[in-house]
Amino acid sequence: MENEVPFILNPIDSRLLELQDNVRDFFNWKLKDDYLSANQLLSTVEQTSINTWSRINRTIALQKLVEKLTLNQPKITVIGAAIELEEFCKSLEKPGKIVAADGAVGIFSNLPKNLNQEAWSRLSCIVSDGDGGIGTDLAFKKQVPFVLHSHGDNKKDWKNLIEIGLEMKTPPELVLTHQTPTNIEGMHNPGGFTDGDRALCFLLSLGVKKSQLNILGTRTDIVGKWSGKTNHKTKLKKLKWMETVLQILEVKF
Repeated sequence: MENEVPFILNPIDSRLLELQDNVRDFFNWKLKDDYLSANQLLSTVEQTSINTWSRINRTIALQKLVEKLTLNQPKITVIGAAIELEEFCKSLEKPGKIVAADGAVGIFSNLPKNLNQEAWSRLSCIVSDGDGGIGTDLAFKKQVPFVLHSHGDNKKDWKNLIEIGLEMKTPPELVLTHQTPTNIEGMHNPGGFTDGDRALCFLLSLGVKKSQLNILGTRTDIVGKWSGKTNHKTKLKKLKWMETVLQILEVKF
């Protein structure tokens, strides 16, 4: 493939990794829990008999995303949990790709039938830690490529998706991410904290230009409708950290 991807996808700014440490300290989360979840996700995926999920094929899946999202620099609409139906419908009037932050994909179910099909056909990948709910599960079953994330308290969520995949004839392509400061072969840490800002970190690490991005449904002041299961008070605190990530990335939202 024309765009060769390094085995480890690195963040565009080292401060993104430092911020992950700061977040852990703020919420009193343990680094060892993030390590444990990451290594369990990696071993679980690689111990399956699913060829699509082998390490080499996950690398190929990543390379395919590089080509799809950087070649000819298509416009990319990144949808977050606060996405509104009207603005999303308007964005579909123009050509381009779509990348969804986890449960935000649930808005597809509210689209008119013709736009629903259009949106699914444009959806390039979902950046997810697995807790987005029905929309996330549906996207997995529709074989949308998943950038599946591990952190200390989401083992139940990623295991649910893996179990769905094991029942499928053709599971979706996977790219695995983590949030530890150590390189884990077979996984990547492009930076980021919530699904929304991690999606942007991932895209910029791929080589996507900021000028390609159309960011919708990213709010730091409210908990979005499509946030999935969450503690409202804690989520608002998380969104303030997301805002810091977005400031480091210097993206408009």
